[in-house]
Amino acid sequence: MLTRCSTPCVALGAAMAVGILPHFARAAIVATQSDSVRFTAVSVGRHHTCGLTPAGSAYCWGDNSRGQLGDETTTARSSPVLVVGRVSFAAVSAGGDHTCAVTTTGAAYCWGSNDRGELGDGATSDRKRPTPVAGGLSFASVSAAQFHTCAVTAAGDAYCWGWNDAGELGDGTKTNRSSPVRVAGDVRFPSVSAGSEFTCAVTAAGAAYCWGGNGVGRLGDGTTTTRSSPVRVAGDVSFAAVSAGDFHTCGVTAAGAAYCWGANFRGQLGDGTTSGRESPTPVAGGVRFAAVSAGLWNTCGVTAAGAAYCWGSNQHGELGDGTTSDRKSPTAVAGGVSFAAVSAGVSRACGVTAAGAAYCWGSNDDGQLGDGTTTNRLTPTPVRVASGVTFAAVSAGGFHTCGITAGGAAYCWGANSEGQLGDGSADSRTRPALVAGGVSYVTTLAASLVTRPRLRGRARCSWWVA
Repeated sequence: MLTRCSTPCVALGAAMAVGILPHFARAAIVATQSDSVRFTAVSVGRHHTCGLTPAGSAYCWGDNSRGQLGDETTTARSSPVLVVGRVSFAAVSAGGDHTCAVTTTGAAYCWGSNDRGELGDGATSDRKRPTPVAGGLSFASVSAAQFHTCAVTAAGDAYCWGWNDAGELGDGTKTNRSSPVRVAGDVRFPSVSAGSEFTCAVTAAGAAYCWGGNGVGRLGDGTTTTRSSPVRVAGDVSFAAVSAGDFHTCGVTAAGAAYCWGANFRGQLGDGTTSGRESPTPVAGGVRFAAVSAGLWNTCGVTAAGAAYCWGSNQHGELGDGTTSDRKSPTAVAGGVSFAAVSAGVSRACGVTAAGAAYCWGSNDDGQLGDGTTTNRLTPTPVRVASGVTFAAVSAGGFHTCGITAGGAAYCWGANSEGQLGDGSADSRTRPALVAGGVSYVTTLAASLVTRPRLRGRARCSWWVA
C-alpha cells in the first residue's frame, strides 16, 4: 500500500495495500495490566502487528515463526512483547514475515524473514532481533512489504532492498538486493510504500510514480509492462491520496474527484464497466470523495459529508447496499449512517461515525464484523461492544478487524489463529476483545484504513498500498 504520512506511520503491505489488501518461555518483557504504555502508531502485517510508543519502544505480537516480533525467539505471542535491543524508534513497519523500523536519528533496523535479503543487512539469514540495515544511510521513513522493503531519506532519495523479481526495487534491474540500492531517476519522494511485487510513491506536488509488476495495469502508466524503475502514473492527475488494492489502485484529487486503474473483473474501478484500465479512469457518478479505500475486488469511498459509497464485488454483501449484486459504479451504502472513515478489507468493509460508533458489513465467517455472530451482513451492522465504548478509528484487515477508542484502548475481533487479535488467546472472536497488556494507543494503522480529512486537523496516513 502507498502511504503518504504527515507523521510516522505505516501501511499494510500485503494486499499492496496498499494492498495492497482484501486477506504469533520468552526472553523479552511483556506489558502487564499495570503498564500505561501509549502507542503513537500501530502497523499490521500479514499475521503480526507492531506498535511504537512515544518514547520509541517497539512492541509486537502475533506470528513469530521467522523472528518477526524481534524478541529473540520464534514463539508466537498473543499479547504485546517488547522488541529487544533498547533501540529508540521513530517509525515501524510490519511486512509479510519481517519488520523494519527507523530511529529518531534515521538509522534503519530490520528483523525476521530474510530469504530474499528483505532485512537489508547484506545477508540472507533470518534475524530474531533488530539488525542494522547495511550502508549507514539515514532514513526518514521505511515501508516493509511481503518480500522487499523501501525507505526514503530526509532529502527524498528512495532506496529499496530484498526481492526484485518484478523490478519492485526500482533500480533498473531484476536482481535481488540484500542491502539498500537507490531507486533509479532523479525524482524526490516524501514517502514511499512497498506493496506486493510493486512499489508506489508520491512527490510533494502530488505526482504518483509506481514500479514493479504490472500484469493488470496496476502501475497506471498506460501499459501492462513490468517496470524496473519509476514510471509516472499517466494522466498528469495530481492526487491528494491513493489507495492500492491487490490488483487495482484508486486515488482522489484535492477537489474530490476519484480515479481508479488496474483489474476490473468485478467492477471495482467504478467506471460503469468490467474492462481493465491501464491508466487512471474517472469513477462514474460525479460523487466527490474525501477518501477512498481499495480492497480485494471492491472499493469504498466517503464524502466530506460522511456519505459512504462502495462498488465492485458484492458476493458477501461487502458493498453494504442490501444486496449481493456486483456494482460497476458507486452505490450508496444503505442505512443512512454518516461515516468519518471507511476501510475496505477482504470481502467486507467497516466504518466509524464521528460519534465513535463502529459498523461493519460483508463476510463474517470468522466473526470479523464484530456483531457477535458469524452471519454475513448485507448492510452496516453495529459492532457489539461494551456499553460506553466508542471508536475513534476502525481498520479492516484480511480476516480480522481492529479499532481504537478515543481513550487509546485497542480492540480486535475476527480470526485469531496466529494471535493477531492480541487478547492473549488464539480463539477467534465474534465481538471486540480488548488487546492485552494495558497499552494505550494513540493511532492504529491496519490494512486499508482511510480517514476523512478534517480541515488541516490531526495528522493521518493518506496513502495506502494494498
